[in-house]
Amino acid sequence: MRVIVTRPAAQATSWVQSLEQHGVSAAALPLMDIAPALDSSAVTDAWQRLPKAHLAMFVSANAVAHFFAMRPPGVSWPVHTQAAAPGPGTTRALQEAGVPIAQIVEPAPDSAQFDSEALWQVLRQHDWQGATVQVVRGDGGRDWLADTLRQHGAQIDFVSAYRRVAPRWDAAAQALLADALARPIDHLWFFSSSEAIDHLTAHLSDLALQLPSGASALATHPRIAARAAAAGFSPVRQCLPTLAEVVACIQSTAP
Repeated sequence: MRVIVTRPAAQATSWVQSLEQHGVSAAALPLMDIAPALDSSAVTDAWQRLPKAHLAMFVSANAVAHFFAMRPPGVSWPVHTQAAAPGPGTTRALQEAGVPIAQIVEPAPDSAQFDSEALWQVLRQHDWQGATVQVVRGDGGRDWLADTLRQHGAQIDFVSAYRRVAPRWDAAAQALLADALARPIDHLWFFSSSEAIDHLTAHLSDLALQLPSGASALATHPRIAARAAAAGFSPVRQCLPTLAEVVACIQSTAP
């Protein structure tokens, strides 16, 4: 069985390499591209305001990468500002960007899921009345955590650091898709984004194609699993978005 990794290109390549190091056959088929924000000045302004913020919440590793790509020369992470991550991938990106681990807030390692709700279980222990929070994300997204912090008295400042765009279907991508459609039982689609599933179904519709019976998927969150099932994948398995959990889940599917 070959695992199709659908993350954006840079992350997909890294995942393919890691999976193959664990004996898993994998191939990258990015179903979402990441582009810089149209207004880079918004990120520059956010860096200027960062020392006065109590918290900067990064929705993903992509948010970290594009926010830090605009960091002014010689500027370090403010000592009085915490950084929040919804999961281990974002935490790792923050550490690699130079944020001290002592200033990073993340869900408990034994959380049932790594998402906004799990992160809130940690953040809720603090008083947010009058606190300033920057939410670094793409062009839009889920507002649950921002709304919850606002309800607890925080002032929310959204920062659009990147854009999510439809993937580029080059010859290699089209060939991998054709093989996966022709031999669904020999492939396992690995999804970490509901939007990636939407891009796939839209592309199939444009080609007047349908997902074949027997196409299976692995999703890293219940909402993503539900979207995959609605798109016609069956069975759909679910696991946490850590390498160890993903490898274990893939190995459990082997005949």
